[in-house]
Amino acid sequence: MSAHVSVLLHETVDAVLADPNGLYVDCTLGRGGHTAYLLSQLGEDARVIGFDRDPDAIAFVSARFADDPRFVAVHAAFGDLESELGSLGLTGQVDGIIADLGVSSPQLDVADRGFSFQVDGPLDMRMDPTRGVSAADWLARVKHPDLARALRTLGDEKNASRIASAILEARVEAPIQRTLQLAAIVKAAHPRWEPGRHPATKTFQAIRIAVNAELEQIDAVLPQILSVMKPAGRMAVISFHSLEDRRIKRFIRDQANPPGDPLGLLPQPAPRLRPLGKAIRPSTAEVEANPRSRSSVLRVAEKCAVPA
Repeated sequence: MSAHVSVLLHETVDAVLADPNGLYVDCTLGRGGHTAYLLSQLGEDARVIGFDRDPDAIAFVSARFADDPRFVAVHAAFGDLESELGSLGLTGQVDGIIADLGVSSPQLDVADRGFSFQVDGPLDMRMDPTRGVSAADWLARVKHPDLARALRTLGDEKNASRIASAILEARVEAPIQRTLQLAAIVKAAHPRWEPGRHPATKTFQAIRIAVNAELEQIDAVLPQILSVMKPAGRMAVISFHSLEDRRIKRFIRDQANPPGDPLGLLPQPAPRLRPLGKAIRPSTAEVEANPRSRSSVLRVAEKCAVPA
């Protein structure tokens, strides 16, 4: 198993640091790389609350930071951010929020999690394997139009209809329950693929996003981030493909330039976010050291003060 390397580590954490004794949230704990660096920069009165829906991640970081009283782990999807912080009485008090979207290296590397087309394992793909429907169960029930649409829109798969047909034909013969079984079906159905890239890459991505409702989670959490931050609080979000990044970019743009009354009868709404700089991408050195960082994009914004 490869060690997990946090992407854009210093850029992300440094972007949100303000009060060294403030309150910070890591929406996507993973193995705690961003949180570890964040804690190293904070004072003894600071607090860091970390979210993850993966129970393995929660167990790992709880042990990793067991001796640090500034840290609290919450086993929940980041789409529950506002309700979880509200239950702690912390709404509107957060100084900085970071999120590293998508799947983590440990999830990809552990065969039993079912995320990888390179090793054999049960076709699960759930970020929280204690909840929801596995990829195997989803594939057993999905209809051709819905599967083809998912492959096309969530995986940018040009051969979506052909692959969807192959999957549905194969499941008539036997349930699709293993990762390499699905990968072989896709490979046989794929007329051609990019050199150096496995033909099942986009299919696995699309199914993973669908099973975990990843885009719905992003759409849910963005307005919640705005609600839980204090004025001048900062958000830093890392995305890994255009479906994610477009949502982040559009949200920041819309909050920075809220639409006014088309008739001009009402005052122009005040901006609620201020973008900080342009999108940040990993350096050549980082990509060489950690190829999984190559598609990452970091966007940072600051919550505007409430107008007097």
